[in-house]
Formats: sequence, C-alpha cells, structure tokens
Amino acid sequence: MFYLLSFIDRTNVANARVAGMQADLKMTNHDYSVALTVTYVPYIIAELPSNLLLKAVGPNWMLPTMLTLWGIVVTLQGVVTSYSGLLACRFFLGLFEGGVFPGLVLYLSFFYPWQRLQWRISAFFSCASLSGAFSGLLAFGIINLDGVGGKRGWAWIFFLEGIFTVLFGVVSFWLLPKSPAHAYFFNEKEKNYVIERLKDDGATGKDASVDAFSWREVRKAFMLPQTWILGVVLFCDGTVLYGLAYFAPSIIQGLGFTAARAQLMSVPPFAVAFVTAMISAFISDHYHCRGLVLIFSSVMCFIGFGMFLGSQSHSVQYGSLFMSIPGTYIVAPTLSTWLANNVAPHTRRATAIAIGFMLTNFGGILATWLLGALSPAPRYTKATIVLLVFSVLMVLFSVQGWHKRGIITRGKSRLSRFTTGNRRNRDYVDKIMLKIF
Repeated sequence: MFYLLSFIDRTNVANARVAGMQADLKMTNHDYSVALTVTYVPYIIAELPSNLLLKAVGPNWMLPTMLTLWGIVVTLQGVVTSYSGLLACRFFLGLFEGGVFPGLVLYLSFFYPWQRLQWRISAFFSCASLSGAFSGLLAFGIINLDGVGGKRGWAWIFFLEGIFTVLFGVVSFWLLPKSPAHAYFFNEKEKNYVIERLKDDGATGKDASVDAFSWREVRKAFMLPQTWILGVVLFCDGTVLYGLAYFAPSIIQGLGFTAARAQLMSVPPFAVAFVTAMISAFISDHYHCRGLVLIFSSVMCFIGFGMFLGSQSHSVQYGSLFMSIPGTYIVAPTLSTWLANNVAPHTRRATAIAIGFMLTNFGGILATWLLGALSPAPRYTKATIVLLVFSVLMVLFSVQGWHKRGIITRGKSRLSRFTTGNRRNRDYVDKIMLKIF
C-alpha cells in the first residue's frame, strides 16, 4: 500500500492533465515538464540521507510520517489556482516521497533472505503498475464529479486520493513493526528463527558493530562496480518507466481516443504489467536467474518501442504498450533485489540502494522532458528513439552485470570451502567477503 499510494500520488498529475488541469492553470507543455521536474529535485536529494536515517529513527516512525505528510500535500494540490501553487506542491511532494522506495527495499531486506526477496519487492513494486490501472479507473469515475462543490474534476482527483493517503498514513503508525525482533505477529521462537536466518544469509551482521553506521562504508558503496553497472540500467529504466507512467494517458489520447476513454484504455497494459512482474519474480526467486529475467524484460521494452516507432497503425501502437510497460515494470524490482542481495553490510547496502534510485529518478527527470516539451505528440518520435536506445543499453549492461555477478559468486564459493565445520574460519571468511564484495 505504501508504494501503491506513492506512485498514484506522484503520477495522478498525468490523469489531472488529461482532465483539464493544464488548460485551467494556463500551462504550456514546457510548464508541465517543469512541474514534473520540480518533483524530482528534492526527491533525489532526500533518497540517500533518508535511507541512512531509516534504521536510526526507525522505519516504524519514518515511513508512516513520510506517507502522512505527502498525503497532505497531494490534497492541497486540489486547491491550487495557479501554476506557481502547483510548483510549490510538487516540490514538497518530492521531498516527502523521496525516501519511500529505497526505504521500503531496505526495510524488506531486514525481514527476508536473498532467495525470497524479489517476490516481496515485486509484490510492492508491482503496485506501481496497479497504480497505473487504478489511476485510470479512479480518474474515469472521479472526473464525473466535475462541478461538485464548485471544483473541477481534476481537483477531485487530488482531494480524494490525498485524503485516503493521509488516513492510511495515520493508521500505519500502529501497523508497521520496527524489525523482526519487534514484530507483533511473531512469537519468540519465530523471532529468533528469522533473526538467525538473516545473519546466516548475510542480510544482517553477525554482531551490532557490523551493521553500525560508518562513513567508510558509505564511501565503499560509491566505489563498488556493481553499484554503477546496475545504476546505468536503473537510469535507463527510470527514463522508460516514468515516461510511460506520466504520459501513457496522453499517448493513448493521441491515438484518437477521448480524454475519458484514454483514462480507461490505460488500464489494461498496466494490469498485464502487474501479472507479468509477479510471474517473473517467482521465476527469478525459484530458479535464481535474476540476470536472465533482467535481460528478457529489457528485450521486451526494445520490442515495444520498435513496434511503436515502426508502425503507423494505432492498433499496433496501442499494442506496443503491452510489451514496453510490462517490460519496464519487470526490470525495476529485479534490479532493486539484485542490488539489495549483493551489497553488505547495512550501511553499504543502504547507500548502494539509494544511489541506484537516485539514478532512477535522474532518468525520471529526463523522461519528463523527452515526452513533454522536447518531443511533440502524438508520435513522440524523438522520445521513442531515445527510449529504444536506452532499452539496448539496458540489455548490454544487464549482460555485464550478470557476468560480474558470476565472477563474485565463484569467488565466494572458493572462499566458502574453508568454512566447513570451522566457526573461526567461517567468521574470518565473512570479514573477507565484507571487505571485497
């Protein structure tokens, strides 16, 4: 629910735009791109410090607080009467939402070993694809409130979705446990089992000193090759993902549909994305093949943009969204899990995850301009070419990351031969792995 609400509240501006917000606030396409960009600047700045603070403050306090605050901001978007007012709301929305996705990935790594992590990350990230479906359905119904209370239909989108976010944020203070040791739904035996399993898996340190904050570990995260290899893929995927999230209703409207019909037609591709992301997560966790899943989903994006660019048929162009949208929604959780699995201890992992999502959101900034002011509707030719090239880069860097991961796995396997039946050797090898990997 956290990420579902986060994505709905960040991207519902696309539905509001189609419902008349841009015209009512006298905004140009350039102004719309600026409004989207303003969200990402504080969003990116907030990601790293919020992830480093998460464990110290406690996720049970920090995550619900962020949720409640951005819900208030979303609600206030419904009362803006000027472009400057919208910019102010978008800035604070980005500031309060910035830490949510890296924070949730880090939070889940407190509870699950690496073999079971992607399905969980996909379960909450796939809510982003559901948000694309829900936003279209909700907007289709809500815009019929146009004129009620003297407010336009697009304003009611912000009112109703923002108020629900605030209510859920308040309730979350009582629902979210700080860690497995504080989980109210575990008995003592279950708590001890989870804690020991996570230590054996390397998800948490053998002792508190290993997981303690250290600026040295922050620096090491910036120096890890896998951080930047996967970071390039995250940047490219961020451009694709946010481009489709923010502009899918506009793209579909450009195919000849009315505003209301475009809202409804945006639902099926995102619904398919949810199903395919969950199936891919199961395959990835069960067969331990994250690299192959990542390569396959990147190829799906390539095929989708190739179809959109190469055809003049509106049916084919609409059908291309059933390749590109599911593809990008498989890439993101697979990458997130791969990054969380392959970096330890806690501070290094938190930093690497934050770096990855900072790059994702830099891609989001690029997307707002590519499909906004820089590439005219309805063909979006320049933008589609760039997204096609980015899909190729995603394939190439995914292959490189897969190769790098194979080298690391073989190195760990060789070191682990010395641990059999010897606790001192096992602890020694653990220390070596933390230094190298």
